[in-house]
Amino acid sequence: MQWAKVVWSPNIPPSKSLMAWRIMHDKVPVDDKLKERGLSLPSMCSLCSLHEESTFHLFFTCSYASHLWRWFAAALNITISFPTIDDLWKVCDRGWSPQCKIAIQAAIIGILNAIWSSRNNARFNNKIIHWRNAISQIISSVSLSANLSRLATSSSISEFTILKALNVSINPPRSLEIKEVIWHPPIQNWIKCNCDGAAISNPNKAACDGIFRNKDAQFLGGFVEGLGVGNSLFAELSGAMRAIEFAKEKNWRNFWLETDSMSVVLAFKSQSFVPWQLKNRWRNCLLITSQMNFLVSHIYREGNACADALANIGLTLDNYVYYYSIPLQVKSDYVKSTLGWSNFRFNHS
Repeated sequence: MQWAKVVWSPNIPPSKSLMAWRIMHDKVPVDDKLKERGLSLPSMCSLCSLHEESTFHLFFTCSYASHLWRWFAAALNITISFPTIDDLWKVCDRGWSPQCKIAIQAAIIGILNAIWSSRNNARFNNKIIHWRNAISQIISSVSLSANLSRLATSSSISEFTILKALNVSINPPRSLEIKEVIWHPPIQNWIKCNCDGAAISNPNKAACDGIFRNKDAQFLGGFVEGLGVGNSLFAELSGAMRAIEFAKEKNWRNFWLETDSMSVVLAFKSQSFVPWQLKNRWRNCLLITSQMNFLVSHIYREGNACADALANIGLTLDNYVYYYSIPLQVKSDYVKSTLGWSNFRFNHS
């Protein structure tokens, strides 16, 4: 009984595991089992009212159970099917990391318990628990079990997505530091520009860009500029200056500049970071910012994906282009940042 090691885990409450144990031994008192013991009664599934109640129907093929299993499959980003009850535990045999495996085990056991609880509420209390509410209960149960565990996860982005969906705090390997990076819109009456620069050596080309958004993360415009010859610092500073100059043209008095270049952030504190070719223009930009409410901040590249993608477009251009709508090449990253989706940064020590 390989599944017994999965069911009985020190990280999962025994009261929850007991339900799975009874199901695997076919000892749950559903209607067809009661009939086998000589009890004569009409049978109908209390959750779907479309089928006689049996163990396999209730926990796997009932429409209520199907909703929960489809949600689980979507969270894992895999396709699952259960021709037999024993196939239930094959989901755990996919090479998951220890923490992710515990979360998946807890989710399976949580689904089984949620189905049984919903069935009993419907049958004995005449209370229907919506399957979405059942999912909330399952996530709470999984979060409790997996967050109490000290087992580590891997550096796989797919596992981080799974753990995030199950509301589990990530326990990274000791040699790995993980940072969650999220793009945030500006506050009321402020405009935020995420800028970037890019350079390649063969051929020697540089480009800069910026994307402007308001408090609702609405796209207000963007620019990209091919700069000709230059290095990455030259490109990143050029992007910051172009953004500031554009903010002045638009008369934006509350302006937030965000970049993934720490050198650009430091250049606002000390001009020693600015190449001599740019110093006069840089001083003019500092004068502009002194006349507005201005903020500059650093964000990791993972949170600056829109500007990063736009900079790569600039490397194919030799001139300045302004966008009134979000370019198709950037749209996917734009939607993700607008929705507040997380990105993860991995630092190996």
